[in-house]
Amino acid sequence: MAESDDRRLSTRCVHAGEIGDAHGSALTPIYPTTTFKYRSTAAILDVVEGRSSGSLYTRYGMNPTIRSVESKLASLEGAEAALVFSSGMAAETALFLALGREGVVCIGDAYGGTMELLSEQLPQLGIRTQFLLGDELDRLDACLEQGAGLVFLETPTNPALEVFPIGKIAERAHAHGALLAVDNTFASPVNQNPLALGADLVSHSATKYLGGHSDLTAGALMGSTENIGTVAGWRKNLGSTPSPETCAQLARSLHTLVVRVRHQNASARAIAEAMQGHPKVARVRYPGLPEDPGHALACEQMHGFGGMLTLELDADTDGTSAVVDRLRLFAIAPSLGGTESLVTQPVTTTHHGVSPEERERRGITGSMVRLSVGLEDPQDLIDDLCQALG
Repeated sequence: MAESDDRRLSTRCVHAGEIGDAHGSALTPIYPTTTFKYRSTAAILDVVEGRSSGSLYTRYGMNPTIRSVESKLASLEGAEAALVFSSGMAAETALFLALGREGVVCIGDAYGGTMELLSEQLPQLGIRTQFLLGDELDRLDACLEQGAGLVFLETPTNPALEVFPIGKIAERAHAHGALLAVDNTFASPVNQNPLALGADLVSHSATKYLGGHSDLTAGALMGSTENIGTVAGWRKNLGSTPSPETCAQLARSLHTLVVRVRHQNASARAIAEAMQGHPKVARVRYPGLPEDPGHALACEQMHGFGGMLTLELDADTDGTSAVVDRLRLFAIAPSLGGTESLVTQPVTTTHHGVSPEERERRGITGSMVRLSVGLEDPQDLIDDLCQALG
């Protein structure tokens, strides 16, 4: 369980969870050890049977480097406990298998891999999944009455940046005995804290803003000691615990999380405002714009509006691809949250595996361009977009 920590977020990013060593290391050392030895049978049994804490076996997550970054992550989301995973999808898979067996309701858009897992793989295991679009929240109670133990959503969503009322949805889920899990990847703990708003669990693709440098792949799940304990056994036996080296790299990245995200927030807002009046841009989706449908709600439950924005161009799919191909600073690549700016058409990458009919139903069109704003000067990024659009 993470200790209560009333220090401010930037301080917790640096200091929470860090453990020293006999040599006075300022950072938690990397323990590449796969197994840990004990002086007696009684001592190892105390750890195995939970009477005392200790390191035991790295695949179980019982490794000092792994536990250190988990303590830091729990602190950032104000959670009792956290687990790290080999990827964001590994975190969501363990979450659904551990706590979603009574059924899962997914609200709004989600990452394409998540939608595939929910719509294709989980039903093969007998897990019932239901999907609601953002304008279908009035059907949530009926879905829960049909049987579901877990409500899952992203906010803001990928790729349309739709914003959902976490507190109200949590109340409705809890009224039916269900849990609410929120994917907080797009917002990061800097901009939003779902647990404080009523959610039961928070998931992250730590590959994105938490890692922040496009050089590690990991996932995270935060929540109560009870809920995280239920998921832990699934992580252990699915073999989805990350390496100590990856955890050390993630901990390093978290030290600069607040600085990075706040810069990306400001740059994304500047770009959104600049693109609003461009004749080749039909619509800008960004909750930081007063005209955005989710702006008022975002102001209520978010501390910042994020470094992601989506443009809808006045062009067909091929015309939109031509604009993307002319960009020089924005690299054409999936993923997000790194120091370098990235661009992608969701229909070609993140949601390529979603059927054309389902994409059309959700309004994910070929004219959509998703931007992940990095740490470059925002004016240079605006200039790059203008030359590509021109």
